[in-house]
Amino acid sequence: MIEKGQRPISAQHIETWCTICAAPESQRTRLIAEQAAVAGMWIPYEDLNRGGLEAAQKSVRQLYEELTMERSYQPKVIPGMLQTEAYTRAALTGVLVEQAVVTDDPEAEVAAAVAERMDRQRLLGRPDARWFYLLEETLLWYRPYSRALHIEQLHHLLAIRRRPNVLVGIIPAAADRRTVHPEEAFDITDHHLVTVELVSGYLSVTRPEEVALYTATWKRLWALAEVGSAATDMLHAALTRLDET
Repeated sequence: MIEKGQRPISAQHIETWCTICAAPESQRTRLIAEQAAVAGMWIPYEDLNRGGLEAAQKSVRQLYEELTMERSYQPKVIPGMLQTEAYTRAALTGVLVEQAVVTDDPEAEVAAAVAERMDRQRLLGRPDARWFYLLEETLLWYRPYSRALHIEQLHHLLAIRRRPNVLVGIIPAAADRRTVHPEEAFDITDHHLVTVELVSGYLSVTRPEEVALYTATWKRLWALAEVGSAATDMLHAALTRLDET
């Protein structure tokens, strides 16, 4: 069943296999460490949201309180730490439906989760942490919510870029990418953790060689980004586009 992918392998399975095969202690230690890393890599949203949306938001709070550098690449949606309250409410209301979160009071569930995320955003003011956000310009044009909501969100991005420890880079839609393609959204926390939100669940990557691959990808993407006045111009262009529609 393990070979066919019908059940996960446990630490006890590895211990048994190593004993039967008389594997050296160094190999036993390495395999058990790899199994532990893999076991915590993947969390389906059904499991993540089992305690509700607020609990899911709180589950990452400590990570944000302790990190010293966050690098977030987003090609599709505004990163959670940069969202307005209205954008967050709309996004989490969608999550409630899309991820089939079980709750007796949907409005209270969303309100509690929104409050938790808004409170977490205060951590952007930590003087001992740096926050880097890399956005594809096209996400500024996407409008899954109301026009007024998006106008407010873009003005918020303009304001938050003034924070001294927050840097927002925007990759122009017309950039000469030279084989540097858009990627799935990912966050790099310090130098040891990469998290990826996929359609069906939440992936955590900790193996150094895999983290290094994401770090290299970040560097290639960041090299395409505009900051400063050029990024401001792109935000104003997106606002003008909204005003004209």
